[in-house]
Amino acid sequence: MATAAPLMPKATAVWLLDNTALSFDQIADFCKLHPLEVKAIADGDAAQGIKGLDPITTGQLTREQIAAAEANPAIRLALTPPKVAVHTPERGKKGPRYTPVSRRQDRPNAILWLVRNHPELKDSAIMRLVGTTKSTIASIRDRTHWNSANLSPMDPVTLGLCSQIDLDLEVSRANKEKPQLGDTGATLLPASETTRKESEIVTPAEPEKKSDDLDVSAVFAKLKQLGGKHDKDEDDE
Repeated sequence: MATAAPLMPKATAVWLLDNTALSFDQIADFCKLHPLEVKAIADGDAAQGIKGLDPITTGQLTREQIAAAEANPAIRLALTPPKVAVHTPERGKKGPRYTPVSRRQDRPNAILWLVRNHPELKDSAIMRLVGTTKSTIASIRDRTHWNSANLSPMDPVTLGLCSQIDLDLEVSRANKEKPQLGDTGATLLPASETTRKESEIVTPAEPEKKSDDLDVSAVFAKLKQLGGKHDKDEDDE
């Protein structure tokens, strides 16, 4: 069963080479290094400038373990169990996300991308995604950031500041928290109405003419008939 590597393996190997008579294989096995790498450290070809770290003062080894291993090259060293169990919190569960130094200069561009493409995200969600501060987000929203003129929106997933799963999770969470819109008025007609046959469509009947309305053409025709009859009677006389 593989054991954990000691704190600062190369620095520990430097100290063991300088202060003990352990073999290269024993040091390599304890420090989780290759024997050739340990030999290169001993020859001065590797780990130059690294200060040795005493594993005894750090509680990783005891003098009795080192003495027994020096007497028997077949013995393999193992880390001393810690006297106090220290609970290590799960990374990413609580607190702001850690952003590598090489990526920190890209955070304003990522924030600008999130603000433009996902306005539903709250500041707290953006802080969880890219590990920034609320004041930075506010300055980018208000365009008061000191480098606003040179910012360009860039996808934080492409920049490596967050994963696509985390982004989708925050977006879906924000959409669920959005209030539902009420009735906005007219909507599209159902398919049953738009796909009816022309024969089934009922056209509204034309409104009936009121009896009071005068038919102008009929009046003039009647007057013309009366006028023609009156002229004929005068001719007969």
